[in-house]
Amino acid sequence: MDDLPKGLDDPDQAAHAWARYRHLLAWMILAAAFCAAAAIVGMAHLQGPLHLVTMFAILGGVGGSVVLAGALMGLLFLSSGSGHDEDVHRRD
Repeated sequence: MDDLPKGLDDPDQAAHAWARYRHLLAWMILAAAFCAAAAIVGMAHLQGPLHLVTMFAILGGVGGSVVLAGALMGLLFLSSGSGHDEDVHRRD
């Protein structure tokens, strides 16, 4: 029974885990777009009309930070939730 693949070594479990990760990442991209739009609206309210370059900078800074944080946290959950972390400890 120990010869059965576990965690991300099992193709079905890996496909499920990666699908869940992509789903989480899609929601994080939506959240990043909302946060970036809110930041642009807030800055426009405080500073007046913004240049296109300023809006792209806000989009990259705020949106990129939220997406990066979501991607890294999603990979952490993927690793832990799929049993991959336990597999590493067993192989030592």
